[in-house]
Amino acid sequence: MVKKVEQAEIGSRLARLRKEQGWAQSELAEKLGVSRSSLAQMELGKRNISIQEMIGLSIELNFSIDAIVSARAPKEYALLQEHSASSVQEEQATAYQEKRISVPKFRISKFKQVFLYILESCAGKPNVGETVLYKLLYFVDFNHYEIYESHLSGATYQKLPDGPVPKRINEVIKMMLGDGEIKRIKTKYYGKPQIRYLPMVKADLQIMKASEMQVIDRVIDQFSDWTAKAIDTYVHLDMPLIVSKEGQDIDYELAFYRETPFSVRVYYEQEDAE
Repeated sequence: MVKKVEQAEIGSRLARLRKEQGWAQSELAEKLGVSRSSLAQMELGKRNISIQEMIGLSIELNFSIDAIVSARAPKEYALLQEHSASSVQEEQATAYQEKRISVPKFRISKFKQVFLYILESCAGKPNVGETVLYKLLYFVDFNHYEIYESHLSGATYQKLPDGPVPKRINEVIKMMLGDGEIKRIKTKYYGKPQIRYLPMVKADLQIMKASEMQVIDRVIDQFSDWTAKAIDTYVHLDMPLIVSKEGQDIDYELAFYRETPFSVRVYYEQEDAE
């Protein structure tokens, strides 16, 4: 009898096959008739794969079910790839295209307007210092990416001990201070030093889409009353933070592996609808 492997290993092999054959998660999930969240959970090994789903996967990714679940799978699907995949040049082009799409392009003008709008909405709240502000920016960008699969500001966030921080935030703040768009003040909150920013001009919302504003408003409604300690504890339980190492850039793609209560995208399982 063929020796079977753990569910997490099967999921890992499926994810590798999908990427090597140039499938996006959303595209393959649509083909299978499941949500992207379901496929993500399969690839993480956190969701059982039904026989119908496994058959569908084997058809779309062109593998043998016996091979993918056996201890010999790495060699087996390497041979299958030679049979089904295109040339090495095409594979390299696909990998480059996927990487190009996933790398965020920083839209500094949009980032500044999000920054200003958040300040307009909640700078008067005594809890909204730098710590809370940076978390609000993070949730805006990553929530938008999870929902719409596209970057809002395109800012790159780094995992630091205090949580996610936009890598170019000091540059942006210096620019906005120099242009008189914001003012920096030092205060105390519950006896602890706090840096806060006040908006000196109104945000230009003409460059924002209605869908983007909806994401921003929801983040403000959900988190702007939280203390720095509460939001710091919460954000460290978000999947992109859990998986990332300290000092590392946080991959936006990790937003698709979020679970309740962090996931902001509504997923409907096909079996629930039936």
